[in-house]
Amino acid sequence: MRKIRKKEHVENYLRTTYKGNTLFEDVFIEHNSLPNLDFNHIDTTTSFLGRIVDYPIIINAMTGGAEFSQEINQDLALIAKEYNIPMAVGSQTIALCDDEECRESFTIVREIIGDEGIVIANLNAQSSIDEVNKALEMVKADAIQLHLNPAQEIVMLEGDRDFKGILENIETIVKTIDKPVIVKEVGFGISKEAASKLYNIGVRNVDISGFGGTNFIEIENIRYNSIDFSELYSWGIPTALSLIKCRELPEDLNIISSGGIRNSMDIVKSLILGGQMVGISGEILSYLLHGGYENAKDYMEATTHKMKIIMLLLGKKNIQELKTTEYKILGNLKDLLNGK
Repeated sequence: MRKIRKKEHVENYLRTTYKGNTLFEDVFIEHNSLPNLDFNHIDTTTSFLGRIVDYPIIINAMTGGAEFSQEINQDLALIAKEYNIPMAVGSQTIALCDDEECRESFTIVREIIGDEGIVIANLNAQSSIDEVNKALEMVKADAIQLHLNPAQEIVMLEGDRDFKGILENIETIVKTIDKPVIVKEVGFGISKEAASKLYNIGVRNVDISGFGGTNFIEIENIRYNSIDFSELYSWGIPTALSLIKCRELPEDLNIISSGGIRNSMDIVKSLILGGQMVGISGEILSYLLHGGYENAKDYMEATTHKMKIIMLLLGKKNIQELKTTEYKILGNLKDLLNGK
């Protein structure tokens, strides 16, 4: 059942039509006509999980558990290795059994990236300590994402209905394992209130995964014929809003900005608004599925190149300087922040 569902998720992602709005368009950054920089000397390296990566970009959790997933993860891992960026695998719940095919669709990521790269494990936040340790060991992970997906589960035909005790379970995991824990949404955003609760139990890494990208309510709706959930397609916190509000929390809360990240401008604005790293998933998956490895690699090459162009046009020589860029908030994002 899980293998079939994983395949359906990818297939249905390609069939989705609803386009959410991250509200990054309401963030204005000012052009600098006197950058006083050499483009060739712009530095995009940054530190993540105590290691240096070439770009502040993560290939975020997508899939795993079947032959087609293995091919996807293989190509994504090759790109992560080429650009020296972290990669998170999809939910490993399906691979916690003794199904070797399932496991190989995940273990191939570490095999390709090698010991020097950063690989992030992934499980539901309701998982046990034993399951977390198995997931970490499976991919020799440097950290684990614990995903929060109540909006997806509640519309999934066979999904969970009981969400009690999740915060307490996350706290137990954080205090028990010796690897960093990243708490991640799956496309509906993390509010400041939720992030504050996570911070108070010791979580220091959150992936906001805001509204505006992959819409799992629509994906599940395509699978679920007895109830029409289309009125809920607009549910969620836009990525830019989630990022700004969560950034009001203490500086030692590391925020990964994801959810509808499609291009270099989204990446740059995410970093300016307070993201430590930026996660991409649906966009690179689309390039991969529509044109193969070379197409996805071309997307990454163009995206990182244009990111450096924007940095030059802002007069920022490195990521640290980029994060000090002043900005103005306009339109709907301004109204939401002002409580209108």
